[in-house]
Amino acid sequence: MEAIYCQGCGVEIQTTNPEQPGYAPSSALEREDIICKRCFRLKHYNEVQDVPYQDDDFLEMLNQISKNEGLVVQLVDIFDFNGSFISGLKRHTGSNPVILVGNKMDVLPKSVNPGKVKLWLKKAAKEQGLSVKDVFLISADKNQGITELSQAIDEYRNGKDVYVVGTTNVGKSTFINTLIANTSGVKDAITTSYFPGTTLGFIDIPLDDESSLYDTPGVIQRHQMAHYVSDKDLKTITPNKEIKPKVYQLNEEQTLFFGGLARLDFVGGERSSFICYLSNDMTIHRTKLEKADSLYEDHLGGMLSPPGEETLDLLPPLEGHTFKIKENKTDLVFSGLGWVTIPEGGITVTAYAPKGVKVSLRDSLI
Repeated sequence: MEAIYCQGCGVEIQTTNPEQPGYAPSSALEREDIICKRCFRLKHYNEVQDVPYQDDDFLEMLNQISKNEGLVVQLVDIFDFNGSFISGLKRHTGSNPVILVGNKMDVLPKSVNPGKVKLWLKKAAKEQGLSVKDVFLISADKNQGITELSQAIDEYRNGKDVYVVGTTNVGKSTFINTLIANTSGVKDAITTSYFPGTTLGFIDIPLDDESSLYDTPGVIQRHQMAHYVSDKDLKTITPNKEIKPKVYQLNEEQTLFFGGLARLDFVGGERSSFICYLSNDMTIHRTKLEKADSLYEDHLGGMLSPPGEETLDLLPPLEGHTFKIKENKTDLVFSGLGWVTIPEGGITVTAYAPKGVKVSLRDSLI
């Protein structure tokens, strides 16, 4: 019998084991559009079933790209570039050309210069060892920039296949659905959701008689905050509209709490500005450093939320990272949560995030 693949997540359909990926009841095979039980539950009830795959299994699937010829489109989340960029992508894609696409452009403040963001993305990718053919900025959710990107993909692919790659939760499936809807009028062709790990195999979307566009499984980056919070809290920390930066003037030995998920201590230096770029739904609390520990112990999950009740069971203890910031215009990035721009150098800070979540410095994006 010829293999059948789920149109929602790309996994091979099987009718024998409900606990394994790709299960669908035999009656589902009579439908025109066949999707697995997991995609059915996700689409209609927003329920997510765990799958018995390891993180490396998804990277291994990406390795198939290096054995084929085609254009690679790497999607990154502009709000979480450091968390959503796939390090070592070249190992998985071989000598195939790559274009870099910054998604969720709509969440950046409108005052941001798109040309500067493109240059920043290209430079940041090069620092990570990836030379890209071109850079595009889009909002898959708001259907912005898709037409220009679609034309560029057609030009760069030169009649060959296209592979769309990215980490979990970067918006790949939303992007492909928007692309398909714009060109063919078909809506919601593949399963999308807020939750990591929706696509489980390569989803083959024919472009013409000779070539296809492939949605590939999202690469899991465990250093992103998304893997440490509940689905409800994930919606709170993920911005879905333009971010309104919040500016705090801090003196030495003051602390900012970002909900109860992260904390920034101003350890030493002259009075300084801290510009916070986080989801508008995130609460920020300022306190004195000497009171910070007791505030955290007494109010975590209450005044300092998120985390909500479900996340409290998942959340590892906060771990501190101390940075001496020498350069002006530096971003302190909490992977998957947001960043704080520090305009002036010559200060020392300690940033706290759940153990396992990456905290890093970069040249200022804005």
